[in-house]
Amino acid sequence: MKDEIAACYSGRLPIVSSYTAHFGEEPCLSGTRGAGNIFFGNCNLRCVYCQNYQISQTWKTQRKNEITVERLAEMMLELEQRGCHNIGFVSPTHFAPQMARAILLATEQGLDLPIIYNTNAYDSVEVLRLLEGLVDVYLPDLKYADSAAGFTYSKVRDYAHFARLAIKEMHRQMGSELVFDADGLLQRGLLIRLLVLPNDIADLEANLRWIRDELSPKTAISLMAQYYATNKAATDDRYILLSRRISEREWFEAVSLINELGMEEGFMQEYESASHYYRPDFTDSEEPFRDIRDFK
Repeated sequence: MKDEIAACYSGRLPIVSSYTAHFGEEPCLSGTRGAGNIFFGNCNLRCVYCQNYQISQTWKTQRKNEITVERLAEMMLELEQRGCHNIGFVSPTHFAPQMARAILLATEQGLDLPIIYNTNAYDSVEVLRLLEGLVDVYLPDLKYADSAAGFTYSKVRDYAHFARLAIKEMHRQMGSELVFDADGLLQRGLLIRLLVLPNDIADLEANLRWIRDELSPKTAISLMAQYYATNKAATDDRYILLSRRISEREWFEAVSLINELGMEEGFMQEYESASHYYRPDFTDSEEPFRDIRDFK
């Protein structure tokens, strides 16, 4: 039914919280003029530490931001006209059909930018197969190696199982090679984000071993230090293990795993500059990432 609301509290019309030139992404995405990010409202996860919980977990408020697919296509063209290097759909899983239709409409009107699928990885393999050829860059999070942690902290079942299946499909489509243009901007590929959580709740080593062994040590990763306690993690004693920022020691232990496990490609945040985070309004020009090969 056209007015049916799903478990993610999203229906027929896409919800866009904001769209903007964004400078907090990896350097190969932000470039000098910003990534053209479109932030969808609502989410299929309920992360207790979500940094964008004001737009991902407030569905009653977000309903006022419903737009047509035609308007979504217009936003993409506007971002291109502003000079953005790409179009990045942030949290697109629950609006994948609407996103795909908008891409086709915008392309018919002259859009010629890489399409970035920035996802929590709790995606359907069947849907990802349908997106083959529409998406140029997959940018998934790999949040946990243990599905019990996924249920406790993101309120979904079998996260690790389904996220790994989804990322395998992304890798099937893209392989391990990143394709850049002459200016070093990413045009095609798979870049897996790994957020370091306090007390190693994500089990970073297990996720890195899985990427290395099941995909390739050449599969690009992005190691992130930006975690801070927000949403329920900042106020609810049930999530006390997530109630602080990561320590410098935890960060450098995570960095050391990159070398120990032989990961060859990707980026990592600078520990100090990670306090900028990935806000939708991020406009700071300071470089928050370094190539992991700098640490070899």
